[in-house]
Amino acid sequence: MSRAKALLEQIHRITTQPWTLMEVCGGQTHALLRHGIDQLLPPEITLIHGPGCPVCVTATARIDQALTLAAQPDVILCSYGDMLRVPGSDGRDLLSLRAAGADVRVIAAPLDVLALAQRHPERQVVFLAVGFETTAPATALLAQHALAAGVSNLRLLVAHVRVAPVLDQLLGDPHCAVQGVLAAGHVCTVMGEAEYVDLAARHRRPIVITGFSAEELLAGILACLRQLEQGEHRLENAYASAVNANGNGAARVLLERVFEPVDTPWRGLGAIRAGGYRLRAPFDQLAIASPDQGSSETSEDCCPSGLVLQGLLRPNQCPSFGSRCTPDTPLGAPMVSSEGACAAYHRYQH
Repeated sequence: MSRAKALLEQIHRITTQPWTLMEVCGGQTHALLRHGIDQLLPPEITLIHGPGCPVCVTATARIDQALTLAAQPDVILCSYGDMLRVPGSDGRDLLSLRAAGADVRVIAAPLDVLALAQRHPERQVVFLAVGFETTAPATALLAQHALAAGVSNLRLLVAHVRVAPVLDQLLGDPHCAVQGVLAAGHVCTVMGEAEYVDLAARHRRPIVITGFSAEELLAGILACLRQLEQGEHRLENAYASAVNANGNGAARVLLERVFEPVDTPWRGLGAIRAGGYRLRAPFDQLAIASPDQGSSETSEDCCPSGLVLQGLLRPNQCPSFGSRCTPDTPLGAPMVSSEGACAAYHRYQH
């Protein structure tokens, strides 16, 4: 018997009542649907797909700012591939600007942006930096190298977000239906366990650090259900092969040296207290200032992304899903990103 099958049998054996679990990471959402795990679990188990897609939650005001910058003839704007198709407030995206002649480039690693700026001293090079705590250290390294090299034509448009604060806000909502959380293993490889120990204790919900393979996801689900069935609520690490209690010390030092937490609007969710990063001095001289985004960052009228990101609406319950909104013609970021819940549902035909 395979380990995955054995884990699934244990899940069926111990489940005695309905439970609602939320996987935080969009990569986990895709894996759960790709392997059909959501269909193989006991009918009592409901999976909610959380806001674990940094592309999806990047504030509209930040996208609009990137679009404005990219339209300037002296600017080279760089970002990761998924960001090029995220619509701004007027429906435009960076890919359409590039088709119209703007110099928008996809990069594989932030240090590539430094090399680009050094090759083109006559141009302003802007890096739209997105991602959770997993990609923020690479941006921090870029900031360090750029400052040390004295490069004057490189600027950072920082849109990094932090996972623990948004979980804190979601779990603190009195209407939240989530009873157990599958935490994103890749974030915890950087940040460690401390933030999640506190969240589990304060919100009295089990939180299980979980990986991304079928076996790792089933092991995380089993661990979470065992706690729920026994009335327990603590942090549990079911991804010990990659995560230790203290995380990645070097990456955390780098984050603390270059960034500081700041209240940040998440697309579709509103303002999250300490929900993002900004550059601290002296690295802030590289920053492009944020617009006054306020706390009104909610779902677009044509795209109920906020409901999807909170797990209040399944992607295939949206009236535009699969018709007006597809990966080729996305109305919102969750259909664009490789980690978006809507893209996962569309790809795996749920």
